[in-house]
Amino acid sequence: MIGLISATSAGAAARDRLAAAWPDRTRVYEGPVGEAVRAAFAECEQLVCFLATGAVVRLLAPLLGDKTADPGVVCVDEGGRFAVSLVGGHRGGANALAGEVGGLLGAEPVVTTATDAVGLAALDTLGLPYEGAVAAVSRALLDGEPVALAAEVAWPLPPLPFSAEGAYTVRLTDRAVEPAEREVLLRPPSLVVGVGASRGAPAEEVLGLIGEALRDAGLAAGSVAELATVDAKAAEPGLVAAAGRLGVPLVTYSAEELAAVEVPNPSDAPLAAVGTPSVAEAAALAAGGELLVPKRKSERADGRPAMATCAVVRRPGRGRLAVVGLGPGARDLLTPRAAAELRRASVLVGLDQYVDQIRDLLRPGTRVLESGLGAEEERARTAVAEARRGHAVALIGSGDAGVYAMASPALAEASDDIDVVGVPGVTAALAAGAVLGAPLGHDHVSISLSDLHTPWEVIERRVRAAAEADLVVTFYNPRSRGRDWQLPKALGILAGHRDPATPVGVVRNASRPDESSRVTTLAGLDPATVDMMTVVTVGNTATRTVAGRMVTPRGYRWQESAR
Repeated sequence: MIGLISATSAGAAARDRLAAAWPDRTRVYEGPVGEAVRAAFAECEQLVCFLATGAVVRLLAPLLGDKTADPGVVCVDEGGRFAVSLVGGHRGGANALAGEVGGLLGAEPVVTTATDAVGLAALDTLGLPYEGAVAAVSRALLDGEPVALAAEVAWPLPPLPFSAEGAYTVRLTDRAVEPAEREVLLRPPSLVVGVGASRGAPAEEVLGLIGEALRDAGLAAGSVAELATVDAKAAEPGLVAAAGRLGVPLVTYSAEELAAVEVPNPSDAPLAAVGTPSVAEAAALAAGGELLVPKRKSERADGRPAMATCAVVRRPGRGRLAVVGLGPGARDLLTPRAAAELRRASVLVGLDQYVDQIRDLLRPGTRVLESGLGAEEERARTAVAEARRGHAVALIGSGDAGVYAMASPALAEASDDIDVVGVPGVTAALAAGAVLGAPLGHDHVSISLSDLHTPWEVIERRVRAAAEADLVVTFYNPRSRGRDWQLPKALGILAGHRDPATPVGVVRNASRPDESSRVTTLAGLDPATVDMMTVVTVGNTATRTVAGRMVTPRGYRWQESAR
């Protein structure tokens, strides 16, 4: 919950805007400001104070304890100009909250945390449990000192400027080791614990068994990602409680799924009880991985039969491939989600000219693999290969990466051994349509006139179908120096079904500084004025030019009656 505190009518107005926007996330604290701050500090995970920073500092000073437990605090001036991350920037989430508040109120987020100020991913914000000299290693990264990454387990990390060797180390490991003096341990969620339990098995027995299994194998509890069992035990109180105390989900599989998993230690007892010869080992192995701890049973001090079993598997790290659409070129048409994925990726793969558009958004340590025109399939293979090595990869394309861009060759190459995320972008057709007016107001189709990958016979058949169906047509890749006859041919096909006065929009470099556009007609368009940077939109039989803009009516009945 986010506590909201204000002292003046101006602050209250901004406070109420937040409260209205986030009704389920916020609570307004009324009354004397000091009492309100104390109450919110004790009851909320985060605070937004619409007060002077000096006043907030004095009110917070006696309340501050441990930065790992204090709430995040954002201070907004009463003019609504700045949202200042004051306390708990990382652990309390104040840095991110300042950005959210700023976006909603139109205020400038102010973040002074050193790593955020220079664009570094902070070690304590990676979403992984950590131990060791976080402050010292972070300072070394900030100062440009060599920090080595020792990755004992492959896991996708955001970019960090690691070196091959260094006096400081970040070790990615699921082993139960102590950090060295100048070392940070990051715990990847790489361990799956399969568990079986008799009815009524106490949580203490389950937890004791898991703890002993991990200790004996030299494995870190912080790397346990989930407990796994059979569906029949999904509501077993001891298992549910054990998962809750470990802070991990309880994942279940059907008996049929578990029975199909080959295990080293099958047994007749679970087969008779729940329909599978293995629960603990099979559940741990169900998602794949290496069996580190075979099935073992709990031991009870009273000598009674064991009520719990467990097994531990190390699952392979799954790389992450984000296929990112950059939009038509203007920075303000790059979506926030796309920008976030660029900052998250440790490896960026893309066409060199697209990389240049967003190079300033990349974090220090990002490895850039760029190539020139004509290497699309090579870039797709490279991106997938890097993801398979366990990296967080962004493969970029212009417009929307799924429209005449990199998503299709990449996904044709990728299998289910990596995670794939699609990030939509504003397409060239949409950007050009917004410049022209509303040419896509009714059914429409996009057709690429490039016959490098598609035979012209196929393209021609599609153009004829669009012409006969009276669809608005947007032509991509309309004309190049080596392909100068396809556009006249396509326009001729459309001319056989449409009036010569049909509006045609021509937009070059939509949304970019050198953007140019014009509206002409099907008879008046000179194909020689078109190149590969141009999008050509041909209206249908209903498209009209209104005040110099192309408009394709939606066809609502009320429009007919209003004429």
